[in-house]
Amino acid sequence: MLDFQDAVYGPITYDIASLMRDAFVSWDESFCLDVTIRYWEKARKAGLPVGDDFGEFYRGVEWMGLQRHLKVAGIFARLCLRDGKPRYLADTPRFIDYIRSTCARYIELKPLLRLVERIEGIAVPNAYAFGRV
Repeated sequence: MLDFQDAVYGPITYDIASLMRDAFVSWDESFCLDVTIRYWEKARKAGLPVGDDFGEFYRGVEWMGLQRHLKVAGIFARLCLRDGKPRYLADTPRFIDYIRSTCARYIELKPLLRLVERIEGIAVPNAYAFGRV
């Protein structure tokens, strides 16, 4: 499946993030990881600038997917609130889950996770661990 709508130059992670983190279709995480690894391997062999560290590349894919889903969340909110088109809200749980799961994996994104949880009305208990001194 190829989508050339609004085609522009962008980060090397954009295409695979778009395919694996679609706003309307959910894929199992193991499938996404497998496809992304194969994409990265083939891109490296083709000389594309994907880097030598798959972990760094995958982080870039996830963060690109996060950026796309934040954009979609804003667009869907506008369509509902300003344009009176609430039908788009049916798809929001999927990409809100993408946003939350990505933010949960990276310490740098924890403040964003807390903000999204607060907006979504998700109560997260505070847990503290104390060790022996």
